[in-house]
Amino acid sequence: MTSSYALRGRAAVVTGGTRGIGRAVAEHLTRAGALVCVTARDADEVRRTAADLGGVGAAGSVADPEHLREVVDLALREFGRLDVLVNNAATNLPYGPLMDVDPLAWRESFTVNVEAPLRLVQCAWRAWMREHGGAVINVCTEGATHVGPRIGAYGTTKAALLHLTQQLAGELAPKVRVNSVSPGLVRTEMARFVWEPGEEEVAAGLPLGRIGEPDDIARAVVWLASEEAEWVTGTDLLVDGGTRVRAAGTAKGYAVHGHLRSRGPATP
Repeated sequence: MTSSYALRGRAAVVTGGTRGIGRAVAEHLTRAGALVCVTARDADEVRRTAADLGGVGAAGSVADPEHLREVVDLALREFGRLDVLVNNAATNLPYGPLMDVDPLAWRESFTVNVEAPLRLVQCAWRAWMREHGGAVINVCTEGATHVGPRIGAYGTTKAALLHLTQQLAGELAPKVRVNSVSPGLVRTEMARFVWEPGEEEVAAGLPLGRIGEPDDIARAVVWLASEEAEWVTGTDLLVDGGTRVRAAGTAKGYAVHGHLRSRGPATP
């Protein structure tokens, strides 16, 4: 099945592109006709994903500035262009009250979630987009604009990413459009500790009655990358199943905050 958004001949980079939201984004971009370069830390997963998509890949950490330069160089070498950047790679650590957070872990979170997207955009801008234009989509979170238990570090970095998106949109226009997508709770490994067990309870608290799937987010990203969104920049597209408006509806109580208080993410 092909996408209705024509991206044929365009080239894209997707960070964290081997699983979850990133993998879905890479697949949907490919269906829309784009040539895709994925990056993630696991070399085997990168090779498999690149082969499955008929694209290319580079293994490494987005926290490494040299890796980001290598990714841009690879895309330009293999595809001859770089039209779309999707900054999806992220960490939800450190987890817990901010008074207990190790400052070094806090710094690492900002390096991955905020600094890396900026560095990648800088690389792409200097190498291609300043002259030829393009689209940047940052994967943020529904929780970037409000607080929650034990996720203060993650939420703060994503709030910074949201502001970074808007700042870059203003600075890089009209050549480059910069937007973000803010998912609600999505069925990914990173969020598994929130929705499993107890998925039915969590879903019952959402107006649309289910948690999100990676494809829900991928469709939004591809739309923002396409010419269908050519007059859209500096915006945050909320894809959250109605999380923000649940208080006005008839959905049951929201179980996510209870799960956050009682559980934690699996450590790598």
